[in-house]
Amino acid sequence: MNARNTAKFDKKRNIVAITKEIKRLEKSNVALSITVPKEDVRAQYNKMLNDYTKSLQIPGFRKGKVPKEVLERKFSEALKGDALGRIVESTLKDIFDNTKDDKLSRNERPLPYSTPQLQEEDLTLDLEQDLCFSVVYDVLPEIKIGQWKGLNVEYPYAEAGEEDIGRELEEIRERNAVVMDRDDGAAARKGDVVTIDYQVLDPIEEGAQMPLSRKDLAFTLDGKNVFKFDDSIIGMKKGQTKDIDHKFSDDFYDASHAGVTRKMQITLTAVKEKKLPQLDDDLAQDVDEKFNTLDDLKNNIREKLTKNLETRLREKKLSVLLGKIMENTPVTLPEAMIKTEVEGRIRRIARYYNTNEDIIMQMTGEDKMNEMREASQKALHSRLIIETLMEEHNIDVTDDEVEKEIENVASINNTDIAEVRKYYDSEQAMIYLREDIKEKKIIDLMLAENNLKPGKKENYLVYMTDNG
Repeated sequence: MNARNTAKFDKKRNIVAITKEIKRLEKSNVALSITVPKEDVRAQYNKMLNDYTKSLQIPGFRKGKVPKEVLERKFSEALKGDALGRIVESTLKDIFDNTKDDKLSRNERPLPYSTPQLQEEDLTLDLEQDLCFSVVYDVLPEIKIGQWKGLNVEYPYAEAGEEDIGRELEEIRERNAVVMDRDDGAAARKGDVVTIDYQVLDPIEEGAQMPLSRKDLAFTLDGKNVFKFDDSIIGMKKGQTKDIDHKFSDDFYDASHAGVTRKMQITLTAVKEKKLPQLDDDLAQDVDEKFNTLDDLKNNIREKLTKNLETRLREKKLSVLLGKIMENTPVTLPEAMIKTEVEGRIRRIARYYNTNEDIIMQMTGEDKMNEMREASQKALHSRLIIETLMEEHNIDVTDDEVEKEIENVASINNTDIAEVRKYYDSEQAMIYLREDIKEKKIIDLMLAENNLKPGKKENYLVYMTDNG
C-alpha cells in the first residue's frame, strides 16, 4: 500500500512545498520517501548562510561583516553538511507536526518510541538539485477486526468461601501480633522472628549484588525469606555463631549466588516470638471501631472478597473474549513496540521490589523472558482491538458520565468528592479519566454482545492472583 502526497506552493514559507510518498513494509514498518525541491533547498541554505554572516567572526573582518563569498570559499563542504542536517530535520518536523489537510494519518506517523532512520548513507547536498531522501520507522499496526460479537465463550469463575475468610482473618491476626523477646537460652524455632549477622567466607568474583557481609538482618523463620536460612538457624541460641555450607535457591535474585553452595558464617543476635491475638470480638474492635463483634468483621471481609471477585470476574470474561477475538483478528506488531512493552514490565517489577532493572534482568531466565514477551504481545494485541473498536463505534463520554465516575472514584477510595474533582482539574488527568470511561463503555458493549457462560470453577486464591 502506497500513499502519495504532493503539496502546492506554500505562500507562508514562500517556497515550493515538499513531495512525500509512503510505502508500507513488513512488520508495521513504513518507508517515507521525501523530495525537497531545489528552490526550498536554496532558500534554507541561504537563510543559514545569512545567520552565519551575522554571528561569525573571521580574522580580517568585523563580526557580522563577513561576506558570504568568503564563508562559502573557506567552509563550502561544512556549510553544505550543516545545511543538509538542518533541512532533513526541519522537513521531518514539518511533516510529522503538520496539522493541515495533508497531514499523515494515525497509521502513518512514527510510534513515540520509534526514531526515523535515514536510509541514505552517503547523502549529500547539491544546491542545484532537488534533495531526495527516505526514512524508515515503525508505525501503529493496521488491524481489521474480525468477528467480535455473537461468540460463545466459557469463562472460569470462583466463589469466596469460609476458607478464604479464615485466611483473611489469619492475616489480620499476623498484622496485630505482638513480638516479644524469648529467654536468652531459648533455641530458635519455626515461626520465631530472628536477627542475624552473616558473612560469606568464600572468595566471590566482582559484580555480586548481595552484600558479602551484613549485620542485623531480621526475618521470620517461615520459609518465605529470600535467603532460605531457616534450617540452619532453627535450634541455634542467641549469641551462637556457626559456619555453614548454604546452597542458594536457583531463582535467587543475585545470579552470582543462584544455585551455588557458599561457605558462610552466621551469628544469631536476637530471638523473638509472635503472640497472635485471640480471634474474638476484642480483635474485631481493635481492627476498626465500627465493628462490635467478630461476626461484623467476618461480614465485612466477605463483602470485600465478593467485591474483589466481581472485578476479577469481569477481567476474566474480557480476557477469554479477547482471546477469541484475537483468533479472528491477526496483527503484526513492530519489534520496537514489543520491546518497549517488555521494558515497561521490567521497570514495574523493579519498582515493586524496590530494586534496579539489571537485577530483575539477571533473575529472569530465558524461559521467563519468553513468557514475558508473549504476555506483552497479547496485551498489545488486546489493546489494539479495544482501541480500534472504540474508534469504529465513535465511543464518546458525556459530562454526566464524567461526574458519575468522579463520584464512583470518591466512593471506592473513601475520599471527599471535592478532593477527587480537584485532582481531575488538570487537563491531562481529565483526558485519562475520559479515556478510562470510554474503555469501560466499549468493554460493556463487548460483554453484552457475546454469549458468555461460566465454565470451570477455580480456587479463589489462585483465581485472584494468577495472570490469566
